[in-house]
Amino acid sequence: MSKLAIHGGPKAVQTPPGDMFKWPIITEEDEQAALEVLRAGKMSGTDVTVQFEKEFAQWHGMDYALAHNTGTAALHTAMFGCRVGVGDEIIAPSLTYWASALPALSLGATIVFAEVDPDTMCIDPRDIEHRITKRTKAIVPVHYCGHPCDMDPIMEVANRHGVKVIEDVSHAHGALYKGRLVGTIGHAGAMSCMSGKSLAIGEGGMLVTNDREIYQRAVAFGHYERTRRDVEDPELAPLAGLPLGGVKYRMHQISSAVGRVQLKYYEGRMAVIQRAMNYFWDLLEGVPGVKAHRPSRPSGSTMGGWYAAHGLYRPEELGGLSIQKFAEAVRAEGGVCSPGANLALHLHPVLNEADVYGHGRPTRIAHTEGDVRQGPGSLPVTEAMQERVYSIPWFKHYRPEVIEEHAAAYRKVAEHAEELK
Repeated sequence: MSKLAIHGGPKAVQTPPGDMFKWPIITEEDEQAALEVLRAGKMSGTDVTVQFEKEFAQWHGMDYALAHNTGTAALHTAMFGCRVGVGDEIIAPSLTYWASALPALSLGATIVFAEVDPDTMCIDPRDIEHRITKRTKAIVPVHYCGHPCDMDPIMEVANRHGVKVIEDVSHAHGALYKGRLVGTIGHAGAMSCMSGKSLAIGEGGMLVTNDREIYQRAVAFGHYERTRRDVEDPELAPLAGLPLGGVKYRMHQISSAVGRVQLKYYEGRMAVIQRAMNYFWDLLEGVPGVKAHRPSRPSGSTMGGWYAAHGLYRPEELGGLSIQKFAEAVRAEGGVCSPGANLALHLHPVLNEADVYGHGRPTRIAHTEGDVRQGPGSLPVTEAMQERVYSIPWFKHYRPEVIEEHAAAYRKVAEHAEELK
């Protein structure tokens, strides 16, 4: 094998990437859909959005889909829909983007963080039940970096305790858990569709559910212009006209228009991405130090569009080589590799010190009976993940010669790890 590029050898990656990593794929059809909304002057309407919702719900086989201006808004609304309120608790992983959990604080609730499984990076079902209290209203499993959570045991625990489950699908549009689309297994699914996601529509979010109460509460919370039409609940209907959350969460219709086009082609594009990403990992099967972050095959579970694709690092297999040095060497080969993932939320000052709403005490514990904050060492698996995960190339096309070069970069560094220590 050639000398490592970081030490002056030739790079493993020689082929220019071209559009291999460009996303989303925007065509004239997307442009025309956006222009139609602009020319009709209906950017703030709902007719295109309602059609997008119908198509999105149909894709998921769900009764309801409700479009939002962001994924954060969809998650916030899902929590309200599930009656998360003052003094309540939600259980969520700490290894995730902040929107999976922080909206609970604005509802007067707090967050109890659970550990993640070190191989899936998703919430560990074994660490949930002992965290459930009389105040727990919802569990928020995050299908992290495209990997579906182990939903069966999560649903079993939640149903036994009468707790709602809100799936955060922001990383995993189209992913399957044992043959079922993620987002359709819990009581509600909520997701971001911003321009970096695998289902990218510009900016926006979506909530899906089969529960009419959750749907009507979601409409009443942030879609004031739709309450008279969509809300029949005797508790909510008399309040029509003003949003219960004091927020306007409707999706911009240009996003809805682009979303309809993107959704039309998404499954086909997703299949290409899955073929490319699985080929990359197949080439690295058995290479020391690196492990695929994907469900075992065959299991009926898939990674969807592989958003924020990552790999698992095993430094003990490479003589303790740090992930930082490993990633640096891969990048020197022309490859894509950055150490770490989302920083642990439970250690951030906003979750420990910030008095956001002027309660005179940290917002995290403003309405709790005790102190639920979780300091350093409280979630050791989560806290160790920064040294055990790294980003990998996110291929949007199946071009074996390019994928093989990128896999060769990882293999080359792993096989010459001794030279880096």
